[in-house]
Amino acid sequence: MKLDLSSRARGTGALLFLILIGAGVTDAAPRPQQRIPRQAAPTTAAIEGIVHTDEGLGLGGVAVVLQELSNGKSFPVTTTGDGAFRFMNLPPGRYQLKATRDGYDAFARGEIQLAAGEVMPLEFNMKALPVPTDGYRNLPAPGIGPIPPPPQTDGEPLSPYRNLPSEPPPETTGEPRPYPPLPSDDKIFEEIPNRWSYHFPQEYHRYNNFEVPYIQGHWYDPFNRNKFKGDYPIIGNRTFLELTAASDTFFDARRIPVPSGLGAQNPDSAEFFGKFRQYFLSQNFTLSADLFRGDTSFRPADWRIKFTADVNVNYLAVQENGIVNFDVRKGDTRLDAHAGVQEAFFEYKLKDLSNQYDFVSARAGIQHFNSDFRGFIFSDEEPGLRIFGNFDNNRYQYNAAYFAMLEKDSNSGLNSFSYRHQQVIIGNVYRQDFFKPGYTIQASFHYDKDDPDFKYDTNNFLVRPQAIGVVKTHRVEAYYYGLAGDGHIGRLNINHAFYQVLGHDSFNTLAGKKTDINAQMAAVELSLDKDWLRYRLSFFYASGDSKPRDGTARGFDTIFDNPNFNGGIFSFWNREGLRLTDTGVALVNGGSLVADLRSSKIEGQPNFVNPGIFMYNAATDVLLTPKIKLVFNQNLIRFARTEPFELLDFQAPIHHGVGSDSGIGVIYRPPLSENIVITGGVNSFVPFQGFRELMSNRTLFSAFANVRFRF
Repeated sequence: MKLDLSSRARGTGALLFLILIGAGVTDAAPRPQQRIPRQAAPTTAAIEGIVHTDEGLGLGGVAVVLQELSNGKSFPVTTTGDGAFRFMNLPPGRYQLKATRDGYDAFARGEIQLAAGEVMPLEFNMKALPVPTDGYRNLPAPGIGPIPPPPQTDGEPLSPYRNLPSEPPPETTGEPRPYPPLPSDDKIFEEIPNRWSYHFPQEYHRYNNFEVPYIQGHWYDPFNRNKFKGDYPIIGNRTFLELTAASDTFFDARRIPVPSGLGAQNPDSAEFFGKFRQYFLSQNFTLSADLFRGDTSFRPADWRIKFTADVNVNYLAVQENGIVNFDVRKGDTRLDAHAGVQEAFFEYKLKDLSNQYDFVSARAGIQHFNSDFRGFIFSDEEPGLRIFGNFDNNRYQYNAAYFAMLEKDSNSGLNSFSYRHQQVIIGNVYRQDFFKPGYTIQASFHYDKDDPDFKYDTNNFLVRPQAIGVVKTHRVEAYYYGLAGDGHIGRLNINHAFYQVLGHDSFNTLAGKKTDINAQMAAVELSLDKDWLRYRLSFFYASGDSKPRDGTARGFDTIFDNPNFNGGIFSFWNREGLRLTDTGVALVNGGSLVADLRSSKIEGQPNFVNPGIFMYNAATDVLLTPKIKLVFNQNLIRFARTEPFELLDFQAPIHHGVGSDSGIGVIYRPPLSENIVITGGVNSFVPFQGFRELMSNRTLFSAFANVRFRF
């Protein structure tokens, strides 16, 4: 076909046609080939198939011939004993396939179109031919061609290849005797009632003794096949038990502002804090038992019972009175221990929705739940009821959960057995491959009802209500509407979230009145992988309140956040927590990003009259070896508003600059698994003018190490 480019109309039409093709309007536009980044585009194709009998058994010895239609070139293979065959490194193009085997009807398929990089699955059955009575057991398939006459030797027919009679033909007739019947399946196949008890060869080595995949496990061996870590059933064929023991050791040495009250340890000292003023050590021992009926891979469990207990021992040294306990007579060190139940639930699958593992299940009891990709709003272990599942071949997942919150131990953060008078309702839905393969979007709703309560923590500090302004018990009701996404678009990895919170606070202690809540949060992270490097840029915003006394609370706060964002544990601002000196509230709580003036993240109520925050982050992950990863992290932090500080401290004006948070960390996995993980890092925090006006002009430091064993 030729286009007359001299004609303007025809040229315009041709150009429009080409534009439509480039925009993907026509059905013929090919989709881009998906491949691993930085890998060369594939140039060949492949076929992987299996041949079955009518009974569903693999059929070996089948001659499979693939013929390229463009040039007539043939590619022959023979199926293995289980019926499998494979064609590798095929040129893209059109093919036809034929399969034959003595005693079976032939199979043929034409018009097989293969594209570059495609791996086509092919599965078909071959029907056994009836056993003939004339001495020939391998007749050609109907329609393939005429039946050849029996070969003759001196007037006597010969038996076909591999089908010789068991005895010579009778001399009187010269005809072959009937052949013995084919052996039954039990003579060929071995039936294994319990596939889990099959013993693999013990001396099999792979890759020149580098890998030994079939080592016999023992009950005390956590690295190889073990009944008590769910590798094979403990009862029958489908009931498994997984026992897990973990040790988590965390040490932190830090220099942060420490207030000096009336009972100061050094009343005449010029400085109110020194180098590495605080030392903190926390040791957790965790035991978990998970009993479930189902499978070990994709199939959802029919039911599950799980129990997890945690014991914590912690030590704190601060070198100042009134920090470890409200009572200054307790000194400047504290040793404490606490045991808590972090999981205790029963799960039951209510219904299978399809044969693609779509299901709906219910879970009741103390359970962990993270409401979004990065833990911005709610991430905790609480008693509740959760309905969850998926549909449309797992393209959609959903949760509907209700939690009745427990009180936490102040020093360990573990659950106690006391009800907190707080209720949380969460609903969310996820859609995979939303507009691009590899990108998942989530819509969510949170409802937090925190009832009036008067509460002192384990160390006798007032945590509800917060001890600022007019101290009065109050109820907080907040409604969170959120949209988040996670995945990749091409080579670019993306994670983002936006939340709008509305509601009411019956009496905000800082505002001194009832307030209506109207606040926002936004976050986005972009990262790019280049060989063994990952470059990350991210931004976090929580709105602040510019008019603390006007009756509208515009500062964003969370329910129980645990964000892995802007550096996470490698960020000084996120990990340490900084308390405003001479007040009962924190500038930012440990394990949070929000500057919310809250008494405690784990025990205090949300406070929506707060300054808010801007955080700008740049980081690089360096994968030195498969076992060692370095993390370089940098945050620049700025207050969104400073009017709440001016009201709280009776000081104005206060600058918006907070500080520069720099960190270097390392993650080391000695056995190249999650069984042993060693994490460590150092941070510095250089204060800007706003932080110096509120707290101190000294540079802050911290160093931490975390060692985790899990078996």
